[in-house]
Amino acid sequence: MPADSAVRVVGWGGVVGSRYWMALAAAALLASALLPPAPLRAQPQDVTGAYDGEIGSLEATLHLRMRDGALTATLDHLDPAAPWMFTCSDVHLAGANLTFTVPSVHAVFSGVLNGSGQTITGQWTQKGQSVLVIFSKEKFVPAAKPSAVDGIWLGTQQSAGVSTRVQIVVRSDASGKEYCTVDALDLYYMDLECSDAALRGNEFSFFLPTGATKFTGTLSADGNTLSGNSFVKVIEGGVTKVISVPLTLTRQTTLTAEKPRPGASYQPAMAPVGADQMQQVLAADLAGALKDGELAPSTGAGVSIGVYSHGVSRVFSFGAAKPESIFEIGSITKMFTGLLLGQMAAQKKVRLDEPVRELLPAGAIAKPAGPEITLLDLAAQRSRLPSMPDNISVANMDQPYADYHTADLMAYLGRRGVANPSPKYSEFDSLGFGLLGVALADRAGVSYGQLVQDEIAGPLGMKDTSVTLTPAQQQRMLPGHDEFHGPAKAWDSDALAGAIALRSTAPDMLAYLAACLHPETIENRSLPAAATLPEAVRQSLKLRGELTAGMVVTSGWLFEKATGNYWHNGATAAYSSYAFFNPSEDFAAVVLLNTSPGVNGSFVEILGRHVHQRLAGKPALALGN
Repeated sequence: MPADSAVRVVGWGGVVGSRYWMALAAAALLASALLPPAPLRAQPQDVTGAYDGEIGSLEATLHLRMRDGALTATLDHLDPAAPWMFTCSDVHLAGANLTFTVPSVHAVFSGVLNGSGQTITGQWTQKGQSVLVIFSKEKFVPAAKPSAVDGIWLGTQQSAGVSTRVQIVVRSDASGKEYCTVDALDLYYMDLECSDAALRGNEFSFFLPTGATKFTGTLSADGNTLSGNSFVKVIEGGVTKVISVPLTLTRQTTLTAEKPRPGASYQPAMAPVGADQMQQVLAADLAGALKDGELAPSTGAGVSIGVYSHGVSRVFSFGAAKPESIFEIGSITKMFTGLLLGQMAAQKKVRLDEPVRELLPAGAIAKPAGPEITLLDLAAQRSRLPSMPDNISVANMDQPYADYHTADLMAYLGRRGVANPSPKYSEFDSLGFGLLGVALADRAGVSYGQLVQDEIAGPLGMKDTSVTLTPAQQQRMLPGHDEFHGPAKAWDSDALAGAIALRSTAPDMLAYLAACLHPETIENRSLPAAATLPEAVRQSLKLRGELTAGMVVTSGWLFEKATGNYWHNGATAAYSSYAFFNPSEDFAAVVLLNTSPGVNGSFVEILGRHVHQRLAGKPALALGN
């Protein structure tokens, strides 16, 4: 379906249109699920309730609840113009010490409850920067006599082909003010906070900021039924409309549990699938996802896939995408930056062991007394730099990296220094690749984007791989979506371009992967840079050190010993990507999606691994819906 004809529903009946804090996710994000909170035995002290605080200048409410004997946490902000809500993971309370993580924004909170449990004081750490946060418990005094709508309500809503059980918990305080939360039990969105809840006569209404949805219903004479409608925003053909979706709620005596989260399941193995057969096989495997899952018309999502196997290449697409659609590739940009280092080393323009300080403006960074960070340290993720510098401003949520310039990076490094007495491999290194991109561009005397064009994209015939797109290319860039399938903006970047900045297509990325498999085929290209590119590719794929058991770092790529795959993924606020190639099996694939990873994990990574398993003739991860 063309992108401009897709119908996308924003609300709990379809998808939730949150887009605010997802822009804070580090470009180094390894796509992963928002994990369910870790089980914890009930504590003697009752810490459940809502706690208000500020993270920087942003108001936030922390909700602590006990579910099935486990402490859970959610964090939200209810500004209707820009709402957000996160499910917290790894929630632990040991004595008075409370910790939790927010995986989608790579944040960690560690705090201490005071003796009465009325405040939680601690540090919020994100992108290498920590701020003091004090959460104060809301003083809720329940009404002496519950209102007519107080209690638990349950119904089922159908919207855009998606059905979910909706659970609403309503309570009123001593002043008569109503409060409520919403659970979309079959979509894993729990404890969504309402605002503007009110009972006027027998009419009950509330607004759900996280889903941009309003509900209005009429209470039955016996007080056991709320019959009404939710008013949901719909984006159709680029025009925002509001539609009415019926919803009838019935009073319940107990809470209903959310739908059990499915574990990994597999489809049976088939004979190894070649590139020329893959589209037909995936069309069947993705039938559920295309009907009412991650690629359903209501989501606006589209995926472009490129597959290479034994000299045969195929590119195809599903959902809202076309084979030539352009996507952000996020952290896969790092592979290009690692290859640029190999290319400039092969051209004798830099040395792998050259200190990065020597490529930066003279006098910007002091020479340390001992060993210092080299170019190879940056490419091999062993510089010991944090994932992100601590002087990034988060004032512009839609563009967290656009205003971070080389001068800011130099100011950070001037304080931090470039000593590296004991190199250590790290998983996330957006800062390192951003710095490497700046250093190589400075040595070449051109911008990072121009350097990629001159040294890699041009020689390989990659016409749509760039930092900055032409107007014609912008028309082919598929609109991006956040983890709830709401609209999200593409990221611009400056000093961190070497980590996250590139846009590309499936055909271009497949050409890049084929060159990684067969660098000898590059030598006959006409551009001068092609002469050294084969050597650069081979250098960039050398195994440097073990990151985790079975996972080895190269200059950007990760090598998985169990499969023989070189692979990497990428994610931004609006896109996700996955690419791999396997020299021993002579196959490769890339998967590009216009949706960020979400609460049910990274669909693009599941699909990418599924493609590998089909190529290898192994049982394949079920794609389902």
